Amino acid sequence: MSSSAMSRRTLLRSIAVGGAAIAAPSLLTACSSDSAGGGSVSNAGKKAAAWPAYTPAKGATPDLAPTAEGVQAGYTKYPADLVKAIAERPGTGKEKIKVLSITYGTPPKPAAQNKYWAAVNKALGVDVEFTVVPDADFRSKMATLFAGDDIPDVINIGGGYVLPREAQFVKSRCADLTEYLSGDAIKDYPNLAGIPQYAWEGMGRISGRIYGVPVERPKPQDTLFFNSGAFTKAGYKAGMSADDFAAMSKDATAGKKWALGASATAFFGYKTHANWFGAPNEFAMQDGKAVHWGGTDEFRATLEYLAKVRKQGSYYPEATSVSQVDLKTQFWNGSVLSMTDGFLAYPAAAQGIKEAFDLDALVPYAVDGATAKYQQSRGIFGYTVLKKASKARIELILRVLDYLAAPFGTEEYELTHFGLEGTHFERDKDNNPIPTELGLLESKTNVPFTYLSDAPQVLYVPGFPTVVERLHAWQQEVVPLMQPNIRFGLQSDTYNRQGAALQQLIDDGVTAIVSGRKKVSDWDAVYAKWQAQGGKKVVEEFTAEYAAAH
Repeated sequence: MSSSAMSRRTLLRSIAVGGAAIAAPSLLTACSSDSAGGGSVSNAGKKAAAWPAYTPAKGATPDLAPTAEGVQAGYTKYPADLVKAIAERPGTGKEKIKVLSITYGTPPKPAAQNKYWAAVNKALGVDVEFTVVPDADFRSKMATLFAGDDIPDVINIGGGYVLPREAQFVKSRCADLTEYLSGDAIKDYPNLAGIPQYAWEGMGRISGRIYGVPVERPKPQDTLFFNSGAFTKAGYKAGMSADDFAAMSKDATAGKKWALGASATAFFGYKTHANWFGAPNEFAMQDGKAVHWGGTDEFRATLEYLAKVRKQGSYYPEATSVSQVDLKTQFWNGSVLSMTDGFLAYPAAAQGIKEAFDLDALVPYAVDGATAKYQQSRGIFGYTVLKKASKARIELILRVLDYLAAPFGTEEYELTHFGLEGTHFERDKDNNPIPTELGLLESKTNVPFTYLSDAPQVLYVPGFPTVVERLHAWQQEVVPLMQPNIRFGLQSDTYNRQGAALQQLIDDGVTAIVSGRKKVSDWDAVYAKWQAQGGKKVVEEFTAEYAAAH
């Protein structure tokens, strides 16, 4: 295989990670009861452990400042002078740790033949033995793991999955980390203390206790990326009215170019648009009760609007069948002028577009009578749990996770994210680390240390400073509008068992209505079915859980 083919394959496989919501896998379903392994995992009636005391870790000074609300630090260039975050190696060089993680890459060579893997092991002072599980096999692998007697020392439950009896497994088989991480205790692990509270909240507590370490992801969830030049030419202006946006998208659609791209898993981007119409971010609290967006007037108005935009021809005509990966290619080559994707799709998009046009992200259009909101993500890729072990063993592993969470601009971050200079990357004229052919193979995607633990994400794309500047400005506009999905971090036995089927009802109903196969008036029947098949019970459980957690 040629290096260019390998590079493209690696890129396309790795960009799945960028779509935190769009590409997130569906939930598994299985029978469950509180009485089986792990018992009740509800937080109701339990004293909630304090979240870890947040103290930003010290890395490089950003070019664009972060905010306390969640705007990311931006780097238009790679730091010239790196700092050292870890004074001593976590291990002595004699310890071994067995870990399991999801992967979106190709199977790596063993550590003895893999210079990246060997270098990180040496820096840790620990022989980390990976079991990497391809995304396609992750659900079945975890089901087997949950049912077995032998589990590895470290497990990352990542990729957006909510597995059946996940919380019960964690409570019964994994270490309670509360005494190590709650409150000021986390100061023993200063890089883990730099993980913002929203990520811990997104992970959530189990029976009031802290059982894991979250792998942080930024606050923006689904993002409508667009071709700035083409949209501007058609009359786009930030904050324009919804009607004007519809008219602009119609004018921008011509020949074999469509203003709005969508895929079989993006469902016309309805989650983004619903927030702009003022609907909850799936689940919200109103007057002391959980509310689901499907039952709101704002959601119905969203469906009516999207159906109108689709009928006028602004959406790519194969929007219900094209894959998200193929949609990305269509966006990069200019066939569609926008796409909805997870926010972290932006680095791959910038590299795929290759400056053929300016990449930007939409701020909400204005809807008469509505207060525009924006989707806040769960704030995590997943979380990492530890097998029950002695205090000394737990502390060793936490030191390893602390090393892996060293912030951008440190020597440790450079090693875990880019590998060895001269082997895995070379520096360009602006000091940016650019991967070599070996660096594409021996990488953090194929040997996923950064899925076990990672620093808070920053805005940075090697060689594309203007993309960073535009997205930082965009975040300043949308982060203040963000609303969380209150189900993140909460426990609902019904949702764990039936969430996938319930979500399928919503997605299928939206697709049928927006594509014109059903009328907007048919939504009431769709939603009534959602309620009858478990949705009503889910709302009740989230209401009780939210009260317990807050």
